[in-house]
Amino acid sequence: MASIAEASSLFEIDVELDGLLEEIEGQVESEGQAAEGLVARFQQFCEAHGEKVDRIGRFVRIMEAREQYCRSESARLADRARAAAGKVERTKNMVLYYLLSWDLKKIEGQQFTLRAQKNSQDSVRITDETALPKCYCWIEARVDGVVWGTMLSLVPDELAKSLELSVQVTRPNADAIKGAAMRNERVPGACMGDQK
Repeated sequence: MASIAEASSLFEIDVELDGLLEEIEGQVESEGQAAEGLVARFQQFCEAHGEKVDRIGRFVRIMEAREQYCRSESARLADRARAAAGKVERTKNMVLYYLLSWDLKKIEGQQFTLRAQKNSQDSVRITDETALPKCYCWIEARVDGVVWGTMLSLVPDELAKSLELSVQVTRPNADAIKGAAMRNERVPGACMGDQK
């Protein structure tokens, strides 16, 4: 038979404890003491309450660890993807350099043919990425919401709209929300603890 903690929700256990407590108090008032069976059942539900809280705590801890692992894995895989893309680009540039050095149009293997061909547009070759001015780069940044809001308030509207359109991901900053709550500031869309 499943334990009380397995079979019941925390809310159900709390309701049962409230009912048992009222029943015990009623028996104590009318008979001078509560029945042993009732007290034993109350103790069972007290133990189940503690067990349920611990189960929830362990579950949350496991899910937090899983979330952290997934985030780190995502970052690691993104780094590997960037590294692979860089290797592809460097390899293509090396092949192109080889073809141009020997004034060749193509080289053939058993499965692949590598060729230098004129696209409809000239291709861009990066010779020194560190020397490239930032205005010729894509910028990925993680910016604090306060800094972001301040920056948008200081730039012309057209530039602010352009910056807003470039945002790909936003996520809540729990530390900033907690700080606002400590200053008794209301944060639309968020609350602390038991607030609603």
